[in-house]
Amino acid sequence: MSLRRLIAMAYKETLQIWRDPRSLAIALLMPMMQMALLGYGVSLDIRHVPLCVHDEERSQASRELVERFVASGWFSAVRLAGSERDVRAALDRRECSGVVTIPVDFSRTLARTGNATVQTVFDASDTNTTNIATGYAQGVIAQATADFGTRWAQAHGLQPQTFGAVDIESRVWYNEGLDSRNFIIPGVVAVILALVGAQLTSLTVAREWERGTMEQLISTPVKPLEVMFGKLAPYFAIGFANAAFCLLVTVYWFGVPFRGSVLTLLAITALFTLVVLGIGYLMSVRIRSQLGASQIALLLTMMPTTMLSGYTFAIEQMPKPVQAVTFLVYARYYVTMLRAVFLKGSPLADIGWPFAALALYAAVIVWLSVRAFRKHLD
Repeated sequence: MSLRRLIAMAYKETLQIWRDPRSLAIALLMPMMQMALLGYGVSLDIRHVPLCVHDEERSQASRELVERFVASGWFSAVRLAGSERDVRAALDRRECSGVVTIPVDFSRTLARTGNATVQTVFDASDTNTTNIATGYAQGVIAQATADFGTRWAQAHGLQPQTFGAVDIESRVWYNEGLDSRNFIIPGVVAVILALVGAQLTSLTVAREWERGTMEQLISTPVKPLEVMFGKLAPYFAIGFANAAFCLLVTVYWFGVPFRGSVLTLLAITALFTLVVLGIGYLMSVRIRSQLGASQIALLLTMMPTTMLSGYTFAIEQMPKPVQAVTFLVYARYYVTMLRAVFLKGSPLADIGWPFAALALYAAVIVWLSVRAFRKHLD
């Protein structure tokens, strides 16, 4: 491989990028737009769930219970429902996601026994929100019931029952605030790199065919390996610059904690960038249309990265056959390593398995790309 020919090919591709406004727009504008949209738009946290209240008693105790729901930060009281018909209508019109019904004998039962029943109804058309909100509601009601029971026992001169109670001391590591942004934002970097990198390189060789310059390229003494690395070198620089931008935004704008090594982060990012660029280049070689190559590259990068990499959905919760398929998704390994480096501060030795898998992926993609390029017009 000649370094001189490789540099000449890289210089030629750099001029093509500079003269192509579409490539420049993809390279410069898309990362910023994607980072803003995905960074602010994707969240697994449940806050201020709209809640309707059907308070049949309207007593001090019932109002206190409603105030506890609002004070928790998980719910916001929207309106009072006057009847069960209003409850159903509010859920049907999506004015609220859940309804708390406090019975007419709530205070009387509470004063007599120290316990009472409260009904909660949630709209389960959104199962994720419903499951989380139900747990939150049970927690609020359990705490309120315990406080009411303690007060009732003290009012009757009784000792609150503590026999057999178990105190739970919970600690959370790596994401102490349970902030889903710390879990999601590192994966956004993988999505942006996969999308931008593959889209850019999917146009490289296909552009030569459509513009009629492939004959000139074939007539030169440049070798297939030199063509590939020469064409990918400018895009690697662009992709790495985009990655650096996204990672800086992740840490300094979104405030995701970074506990690992910068060198480890750069190493895994460089490897992942090589994989996505190689996939785009391979599609550009095999498909001689820029439109067709970009569409196939989009299909091979966007869908697997967003759905099967663990970026939004936990792989452990997927069906076993789908879990097996995820081992073929290169973004799975990068997302796993990103989260480990960011949140756990894992060194390269601790992420050896996904790093080796991604390195093998890169080697296979490079081998296929070199074999796919042939210096003939057939």
